[in-house]
Amino acid sequence: MKVAWLAIVAVAVAQQAHVGSGRVIQGHKASQNPRVTEWLGVPYAQPPVGKLRFTSPQEYTPRGLHVASEYGNQCMYSVSKLVDYPDKTPQFDSIFEAFAAINNKTQSEDCLTLNIWSKPDSSQLKPVYVHFYGGRWTSGTTDTLFYYGGGFADAEDVIVVTVNYRMNIFGFPGLPGHTPNLGLLDQRLAVEWVKQNIRAFGGDPDRIIISGQSCGGASVDYWAYAYQSDPLVAGLISHSGTALSFPTNNKTTAAQHWYTVAAQLGCGSSGDVLPCMRKQNAIAMLAAASAVKVPTTNPARKTPAFQPTVDGVTVFENYTLLSQQGKFARVPYLVGHNANEAGFYKIAAYAQGSILADQQWDDFNMQTFFCPSNLEAADRSRRHTPTWRFQYNADWDNTRLYPTSGAYHGVEFNMIFGESAEITGIDESDAQSQLQEKMRSTWGAFIADPQNGLKALGWPAYNPEAPTLAEIGLNNDPGMSFAGTKDSAQRCAILLAQI
Repeated sequence: MKVAWLAIVAVAVAQQAHVGSGRVIQGHKASQNPRVTEWLGVPYAQPPVGKLRFTSPQEYTPRGLHVASEYGNQCMYSVSKLVDYPDKTPQFDSIFEAFAAINNKTQSEDCLTLNIWSKPDSSQLKPVYVHFYGGRWTSGTTDTLFYYGGGFADAEDVIVVTVNYRMNIFGFPGLPGHTPNLGLLDQRLAVEWVKQNIRAFGGDPDRIIISGQSCGGASVDYWAYAYQSDPLVAGLISHSGTALSFPTNNKTTAAQHWYTVAAQLGCGSSGDVLPCMRKQNAIAMLAAASAVKVPTTNPARKTPAFQPTVDGVTVFENYTLLSQQGKFARVPYLVGHNANEAGFYKIAAYAQGSILADQQWDDFNMQTFFCPSNLEAADRSRRHTPTWRFQYNADWDNTRLYPTSGAYHGVEFNMIFGESAEITGIDESDAQSQLQEKMRSTWGAFIADPQNGLKALGWPAYNPEAPTLAEIGLNNDPGMSFAGTKDSAQRCAILLAQI
């Protein structure tokens, strides 16, 4: 009995991370992956409530024991509704709920937490993968199987971190005279926290890679321009979103939207309404923000009222020019997209009564995803910044949304986090499992050594003049081939000029 008790104590101690000055974070064995320790809901900033509402995130330095046993609160967002899409598959609802964060879990402004997964079986410090979710700047959460990190941490010898950050009016309020892009600053502070504390979890602070999907991918690319002289990280991964992919607000538009909400809540439509806005009920504020009307400029993607605002600090005005001038951090970049991103966007468009022609959807895929990745990867290549490009093509039975959904927006994360069977209740095929293993090892190689890891696997750095676009899962083959992109240059030039 004494030996067994000592073993339990030893495990408990191994699951304790001592960070800062006098703070202990208690983790636990991950139920889905027993070889992995997880720490859930770890605060990285002070709760942005009261006088801290609509301010930059503030460092959080408590003392004592924190039991990291469950996810923290979700940040505030309006929960989407399921769509009765024509010919949808039986697994449509479960996939949509997991990816689009449709749930009834607790939301709060007190939400600035992160989650950590690590397999404590090595005497050497592990590389660290930090991921930011997407959600059109309006919604998203780490508390979903879609971003459960235990499987990836188990399969590859990496530490996985997922981060909650503020969105919509709480993260991108646009109030005049104040820092507009709080959600992006949340991301920065979270990575600073990881840099400072990850040794306690077995991580290497000099080998941090940040990753994002959709607007999270754009966030990662914004990072390269905002912190070109102080990137803090060893590499960047953008899935289905770059600095060129999505529109931004200017200060005038952002202020108009801010005052529209302020007036709706009885705080006035001009001047300093901040003291009044800080007193308003968060749910009422979210409802008022969600009701702000924005003119439709792209029928394939509805523009949110509250999104990043050009401030010349975290977000800039002309990324095409900045990219050409090489004004980005010279750190390795892995950037890509899916063959049919529109396969997901069609669902929201259908719900809003918008039916587009196939050519319009193809232009959307090119203009929003393929061409921005193409342009920025080419500019990085010309500046001798190690860059790799991919396109994910696979269309599996258990991830399909409807017969022609194809490789839609976000679906490739079933290969990285690997939870498709758990989400849908449908087992993965043999080829699907093989591709998952290959993608995990490939991403793991980049995370472990962003300068040379992919080269060692035979993946050539991107060269716009050579066949270096990695085609992943083409025809559901669990392999990778390489294609050229020169034939798309003229079309991309036309499409990007229309943005």
